[in-house]
Amino acid sequence: MRIPDPRKIPLVGKLIVRVIRNIRKRRFTTSEDYWIKRYKKGGNSGAGSHSLLALFKAKIINEFVAENGIESVIEFGCGDGDQINLFNFKSYKGFDVSHEAIAICNSVFTNDPTRQFDLIKNHSNEKADLTLSLDVIYHLTEWDTYDGYLRRLFDSSTRFVIIYSSNSDDHENNDVAPHVKHRKFTGWVTENAPDFKLIKHVPNRYPYNGDGRISSYADFYIFQKTSTNG
Repeated sequence: MRIPDPRKIPLVGKLIVRVIRNIRKRRFTTSEDYWIKRYKKGGNSGAGSHSLLALFKAKIINEFVAENGIESVIEFGCGDGDQINLFNFKSYKGFDVSHEAIAICNSVFTNDPTRQFDLIKNHSNEKADLTLSLDVIYHLTEWDTYDGYLRRLFDSSTRFVIIYSSNSDDHENNDVAPHVKHRKFTGWVTENAPDFKLIKHVPNRYPYNGDGRISSYADFYIFQKTSTNG
């Protein structure tokens, strides 16, 4: 006799999911600690950095870089560097919170002087034509971390900022995992980075369909600096 999966039994399944979520919440400490531990355990940057989602992101970003004569790029939250192979940049520097992620990147790109990597705590006001944030913002669960990250992202750009993220406070996925918190970050930009204007919104070619491996909540939001002050 075939035994049914208890998670697929309406009441039992909901209870199991709730118990699992509570366990995960109790184990969760901070967003930074989550990613440090994830890479230490051999985890990667997630589905968004691989396969068709990574190809979609690379296409949008590479076209923008070519069209706007971008010479230098900084990414905050570079992860394990897998999708960096797809980017056509003259000069790139990636920052991350994880020692393991940075070590992986430095090993992969050891013979490529156009690619540099360091811990985000070592960022010392370096600036670039374009700063990138890809699948990062909705993983910054603490307000101070979120606020500090966005300030660094916009303060480090001399021309453009590209963000690939969800953009909603009231998001259906906000209670699913403790390391995920969706926010309407464009409101933060309007209030705290008035020198930047949203010039383009690119909807995801693969909008979320229930399978995070092949679809995403994130869209592209491209900002341009309208003031040369600073």
